[in-house]
Amino acid sequence: MRNHNLGYPRIGNLRETKKACEQYWAGKITVEQLLQESKNLRKQNLLLQKQLGIELIPVNDFSLYDQVLDMSLMLNNIPERYRPVFKLSGYTETEIYFAMARGYQKNGLDIPAMEMTKWMDTNYHYIVPEFEPNQNFKLFSHKVFDEFLEAKELGVNAKPVLLGPISYLLLGKEKKEGYFNRFDLLDSLLDVYVKILQKLSSMGAKYIQLDEPCLVTDLSAESRQAYVKAYNKLKKSAPQLSIILASYFGSLDDNTQLALSLPVDVLHLDLCRAPEQLDTVLDTIPDKLELSLGIIDGRNIWINNYNQSLALINKAKAKIGEDRLWLAPSCSLLHVPCDLDLEDKNANLPKELKHRMSFAKQKLIELTELCLLSSSSNNVVEPSLSPLGVNPEVKKKLARLKETHFERKSPFGIRKQVQQAKFKLPAYATTTIGSFPQTKEVRATRAKFRKGEITAEEYDKALKEFTKHCIDVQEEIGLDVLVHGEFERTDMVEYFGEKLDGFAFTTNGWVQSYGSRCVKPPVIFGDISRPTAMTVYWSKYAQSLTEKPMKGMLTGPITILQWSFVRTDQPRSETAFQIALAIREEVQDLEAAGIKVIQIDEPALREGLPLRRKGWKEYLDWAVKAFKLSASGVSDETQIHTHMCYAEFNDIIEAVAALDADVITIETARSQMELLDAFTRFKYPNSIGPGVYDIHSPRVPSVSEIVRLMEKAEERIPSDQLWVNPDCGLKTRAWEETKASLQHMVQAAKILRT
Repeated sequence: MRNHNLGYPRIGNLRETKKACEQYWAGKITVEQLLQESKNLRKQNLLLQKQLGIELIPVNDFSLYDQVLDMSLMLNNIPERYRPVFKLSGYTETEIYFAMARGYQKNGLDIPAMEMTKWMDTNYHYIVPEFEPNQNFKLFSHKVFDEFLEAKELGVNAKPVLLGPISYLLLGKEKKEGYFNRFDLLDSLLDVYVKILQKLSSMGAKYIQLDEPCLVTDLSAESRQAYVKAYNKLKKSAPQLSIILASYFGSLDDNTQLALSLPVDVLHLDLCRAPEQLDTVLDTIPDKLELSLGIIDGRNIWINNYNQSLALINKAKAKIGEDRLWLAPSCSLLHVPCDLDLEDKNANLPKELKHRMSFAKQKLIELTELCLLSSSSNNVVEPSLSPLGVNPEVKKKLARLKETHFERKSPFGIRKQVQQAKFKLPAYATTTIGSFPQTKEVRATRAKFRKGEITAEEYDKALKEFTKHCIDVQEEIGLDVLVHGEFERTDMVEYFGEKLDGFAFTTNGWVQSYGSRCVKPPVIFGDISRPTAMTVYWSKYAQSLTEKPMKGMLTGPITILQWSFVRTDQPRSETAFQIALAIREEVQDLEAAGIKVIQIDEPALREGLPLRRKGWKEYLDWAVKAFKLSASGVSDETQIHTHMCYAEFNDIIEAVAALDADVITIETARSQMELLDAFTRFKYPNSIGPGVYDIHSPRVPSVSEIVRLMEKAEERIPSDQLWVNPDCGLKTRAWEETKASLQHMVQAAKILRT
């Protein structure tokens, strides 16, 4: 039985890609050095997969920023506003690539970055392709060809990977006003795909993997027709090239017959997310179509249940024979850490828990072992895994909940009057989302403390100095509602996980979130509870330094759930309610300590939405209830904020309103306020802060730009509902650009007030 991999983590075991990119952006290494570092890492990944016994190894799965942006560059889908960058940089492909991803502000140019949003239902972000009428695609970047040749030179049996043409169109956005159908561009787009496939075939490629994750979503009749047209053309153009059509993150469901009818050679199914689809596919699969079984979970870090996997393999083998079967991970391993072996020195990871875990390298070992086991008698003795971290008291608390635990005492209209009387905030009140720059000094101090080089008292003193400086800067700038800066925190989820029971942590379990931003998701293995207060100490200290309102900063239950590797032995909703109870206790302690503005961030609420509409109501019902459980135990005068970013709100606007937060802050700068349209159509009743400063770009927005963005917001939202704030937290930015941007933001708010 053959095996293949759909994609491997491109960050490197020690985040080499991240570090190289950031050095290049800082001008510390040349573009040649950056590309050489990338080549070295690709070689390492390819040879490791070959060594582990992977038969068909992906190429072009490596990216310096994002694979969708890579596809846009290959197709010459470069918005016109970036063309001057290309000319100024001496036609350097890398420079325009990063300008599209991060914006460009030098050499007399000031160009915002392209819009960014979540990749399906993951925490990975992609750069959204832009489409215009009569757009003419053409082959530009040769990255896929170069990387295929690299693999050939290493003796690797390489399989080029591309985002499929229909998913590329569906994941993009029309940018011109008025009626324009992106499918009008299909012929031009396919012409370039044809050239790519033909060239790869001429170079010796035998297989190509075309990723079509949109096949597991609700498709229109037009989208279905586009799939048929596209794949008929692609197969006819390169008949010698075997096409692996990869679906993942869910079930083909009502798209099953569509997928089975397409002229492809191998169809990949995600049997971790949707094992039930195998029966339907096996009942109607065409005689010559081969099947790739995604039986290794590419989205979580738990070991494979070999008996369950072998049952699926045997079912397929009995129906179509092993000659037509491939084994693979469910999706690209981009979403899991690189290598569990790097945790050997992690004394904080219990052995009984580590034995249940599997990272990218280990998952490929599992894959090759399953290939061998599938040809044997299949007598596998699974280890007996008793539950870990059981806490009966947590389950009792959940059972005692009543409906009153999920509602504020008064409706928003009354709360708004009470809060205005207390805080007396001006129109267009200004605030930030929470974190401030985590400088080298902050990170070095934290590292010294963890290594035992400074005492707890010295660490506390240093953090207080960072916090005081942050508050002094905010007061000098003139912000209305302040934050303490979060210098004691590494990551907005990891920090809370470290304070809660039921969580464990890795040392090198990094995964890519966007660009060079890597996160280290906590591992939820047991029942969750809060032994002690988590944020009260720092919030009280910060409030003691200012007369202005100080926001308590918390991460919401759905975001903690979504951005962790979650236990699978109970429903996700139950885990979410356990987290919500812990956050509720923290909210009440903050209020008792005199903190009357509390932000509970939920940037992952939309991310958790099922890819099929039929699953939305069930998810949103419990997700909204979890947030309300965390937020509803306070008085009317305590102002509850929440924050969301990089999401399409049209799908969930009713649920966002049902959260009943007093103020919601959202990311809107990259979309030029387009994301507010959903709030306008819905007539969103509560206060809202549309982001005016894109913190994922190093550029500093001007006062006039911020005023213009807020004027666009005023066209959609009544001015008495509006706040002024950045898109997201500021931890990744430098102080110089942060100060300048916030000064411009406050100046813009003053102009708006007049």
